[in-house]
Amino acid sequence: MSTDVEIQRILSELFHSQRFAVLATDDHGQPFTSLMAFVASADLQQLVVLTDRTTCKFANLVANRRVALLIDNRENKGSDTRDSVAVTAIGKAQEVGSGERATLLELFLTCHPYLAEFAVSPTCAVVKVKIDSYLLVSSFQKVLEWRTGD
Repeated sequence: MSTDVEIQRILSELFHSQRFAVLATDDHGQPFTSLMAFVASADLQQLVVLTDRTTCKFANLVANRRVALLIDNRENKGSDTRDSVAVTAIGKAQEVGSGERATLLELFLTCHPYLAEFAVSPTCAVVKVKIDSYLLVSSFQKVLEWRTGD
């Protein structure tokens, strides 16, 4: 059985090796997904993404803060069913205020410096997702959950 420490290690390694996640939002009852650059906080309590405020995904986040993000390490090989790890992060998203923006933007741009021009555009929103739980799937059917807790 995996301990919380082992799960956190797996999450940290995965998040350091992967730059993109699939963000799932709710569009009036219809699931809506978007490929997003992301970064995780050191304590894994939150994930950070950037989006333009004019997008459907941003409107969805404002209307319903509940989201999920999928992060995985698949390589599009048949062996992925036994060798890859997929994590679903479940939480609540919100645009950060000016007090948090600089810190989270610095964290994000450390991982994604190529998005610096977008990050300073006036319509760019820095969005943090406060994670409630992570579901890890490995070896095709092994499922573990880690609740971040407050």
